[in-house]
Amino acid sequence: MDQSGMGAFLRECRESTPPERVGLAVGARRRTPGLRRAELATLSGVSVDYLTRLEQGRDRNPSPQVLVALADALGLSVGERVRLRNLSKVASGAGALCPGGLPPEREVRAATRAVLGRLEPAPAALFNRLGETLAYTRGYECLMGPLGLLDVEDDQPANRVWFVFADDRARSVYPDWEEVADARLAELRAEAAPQDPHLAHLVEELAIVGGAPFTERMAGPESAPQVSGVERLAHPEVGELRLSYERWDTQGQYLVVYLPADQASEVALERLTRTGLRAVGGEH
Repeated sequence: MDQSGMGAFLRECRESTPPERVGLAVGARRRTPGLRRAELATLSGVSVDYLTRLEQGRDRNPSPQVLVALADALGLSVGERVRLRNLSKVASGAGALCPGGLPPEREVRAATRAVLGRLEPAPAALFNRLGETLAYTRGYECLMGPLGLLDVEDDQPANRVWFVFADDRARSVYPDWEEVADARLAELRAEAAPQDPHLAHLVEELAIVGGAPFTERMAGPESAPQVSGVERLAHPEVGELRLSYERWDTQGQYLVVYLPADQASEVALERLTRTGLRAVGGEH
């Protein structure tokens, strides 16, 4: 019996999920406080026998599709999905990185660092093909740090794609979350080749943690990433910001620079960075 790992966690989630939360009627004679195995099996499309094997630790290598189905059926939170994903990796004996394939470029060239230095105090950051944050200006740190975009997980670089789909704060940070989610996925699919095993690894994890908002977009048609535009941010320290951004590609990496799109955002950014950033096409 699996007393502490993935199987135990699945059983704990099943037994603590009220039937009414997933749309099931509760009869007067019901003795089980949570979901029965048969009910979860029906909701997720997983057989009762297979669910039993998972909970008992007799099967330790469920596919990402099975984990997504179970997480969706149970209505797991982002944090619970992250825990399920981590426990499944431990149970299967999988390493943190997938084998084969050229790893994403994480080395920052001296010339690129010099460019970032010249861009100060504007918020600017360098990303690789998986959306990992490699280097950034102090202005970017002042802007994005309080929002959580620079938080790291499992000693891996902060990832702007992961934040949008797998962090509970993202929908509060981005008032136009749907548009930002589309933009981040377009960047990811454009930068990494479909056969890239490192992309496949990230996609599998995001499918588990991000659920339907990610998988439905991933199944849709590809679109070209935007090289410029305006993003809205809800900042906890200075309120809503409208930021113009420009993107430049450079040898497996890309640079994004943000500038205030109106006078109110210019004033707010000045409060954050204590400098005078001029608005782009601002409303003065």
